[in-house]
Amino acid sequence: MTAPLPLSEKQLGSIRQATARINLWHGSVRSGKTIASLLAFLLAVRRAPASGLIVICGRSLQTIERNIVEPLQDSALFGDVAAEVRHTRGATTATILGRVVHLIGASDARAEGRLRGLTAALAYVDEVTLLPEAFFVQLLARLSVPGARLLGTTNPDSPRHWVKVGYLDRANELDLAHWHFKLSDNPALSGAYVAALSAEYTGLWRRRMILGEWVVAEGAIYDMYDHVQHVVDELPVMRRYWVGIDYGTTNPFAAVLLGLGDDDRLYACAEWRYDSRARHRQMTDAQYSAAVRGWLDELRVEAEWTFVDPSAASYSAQLWADGHPGVARADNSVLDGIRSVSNALDAGLLYVHSSCEGLLDELPGYAWSEEAAARGEDRPIKANDHSVDALRYAVHSTANEWRHLLAVAA
Repeated sequence: MTAPLPLSEKQLGSIRQATARINLWHGSVRSGKTIASLLAFLLAVRRAPASGLIVICGRSLQTIERNIVEPLQDSALFGDVAAEVRHTRGATTATILGRVVHLIGASDARAEGRLRGLTAALAYVDEVTLLPEAFFVQLLARLSVPGARLLGTTNPDSPRHWVKVGYLDRANELDLAHWHFKLSDNPALSGAYVAALSAEYTGLWRRRMILGEWVVAEGAIYDMYDHVQHVVDELPVMRRYWVGIDYGTTNPFAAVLLGLGDDDRLYACAEWRYDSRARHRQMTDAQYSAAVRGWLDELRVEAEWTFVDPSAASYSAQLWADGHPGVARADNSVLDGIRSVSNALDAGLLYVHSSCEGLLDELPGYAWSEEAAARGEDRPIKANDHSVDALRYAVHSTANEWRHLLAVAA
């Protein structure tokens, strides 16, 4: 069985050598590790014993469908074999090379229960670092058929992550084989694509996603932020506006107006904050709604969308009731959002107006939690983060509108 795409020696070698009980492909994005692992998986399905289940595990059923099942059905990637991969969207099973394969999502620790009583001969795991450790441990315990194997892929994470400490660092003690991939290991990528992809990552994420390093998140989150470089006193003409809102009652309420200028740059144009503790008076949802509307009217701005903290359902409902246009739940993927802001700052695409005092106060001190890092987790310190969260909501929720400008700005 061969794939139409060219394969590197490292890819071919990993496919041939994936005979250990645990087989892990890790490294940078788009480095060819997933194609190699899926080819190895197809070979393993064909050779799997009749007894024992075959399972594919991932963060959710939707990510399994997007990252695994749909690529397997792509004839440009897997040739005639793609026709032997059958799946109905939303179903928890697929048929691959004539075998029934069970699709199991594992979004939290409770997912471990889905494995109880299961006996497996073969497992494929998408993005191992995103799964709960207890689920992974239980899955290994269920691979009890003689010759059972696990194949998995992941991008690097913290060097203290349980995958790194408990498995990769102990490869010599375990029946475990692993392969580290870099962008240069994928012969299917053009130089122009590699350059464009490299421009989309900066700082911590560049080291992990482009260089494939397991590095710790430490120190300032926006370490590329420079007050002299990123703060402006004058704004160009804006052609689009969006608002990000971090809702607070006892904590500060922060709204940041994000604009796209006619110079193809993003600007945090203005900010509205209310700190009930400092004012010794809380505001209701209706009062907050009226205050934000009055703030935008004073600025003579009509935002296309207002992205609200997803936990503030009652406030969003109030905005809708008051006829506020374009109310939407903000994309609150914290790490992805931080990466979007980091990329925009590093590329010289994002600037902050000097009137945004709360945001300017918070940006330099926004830092990674050392306690979380010690547990192998990437998590910001939850303090003095209200305006930076509002900025993140606006920037990340509109990433599809401005991401193409990164290469131009860099």
